[in-house]
Amino acid sequence: MTAHAQGYYEIADWEESPYEEGEGQPKLARAAVTQTFHGDVEGESATQYLMAYLEDGSATSIGLTRITGRLGGRSGSFVVYQISLYQGGEAGVSETWQIIPGSGSGDLRGLKGTGTMHSNEHRRATYTLDYSFE
Repeated sequence: MTAHAQGYYEIADWEESPYEEGEGQPKLARAAVTQTFHGDVEGESATQYLMAYLEDGSATSIGLTRITGRLGGRSGSFVVYQISLYQGGEAGVSETWQIIPGSGSGDLRGLKGTGTMHSNEHRRATYTLDYSFE
């Protein structure tokens, strides 16, 4: 049976640095990010993003996030693979999530699922997560 979770998270810290830049080329950067989750997921997370910034101001990133806390009355942690598209302005950031199979620990062992995130606010994002257990 699939369950649905939703809520929001706030970015506690964002440390970003470029690792390759060149004239006429997308800027490549990495960021270490920590978040605090509220709603159906309660806890904290640590993310590593790799990003490509384009001349038009948009950006694409991939990331891995370990979320540690509670989901559906269960405690533990799990890892999410993310693909993000930043378009700026009201469009903000849209992200798709895939829980990495086998990454669940504690009571979240066997967790699988997919989700989305959207943000057009500074340091705050809403999420949805559809999940089940093997």
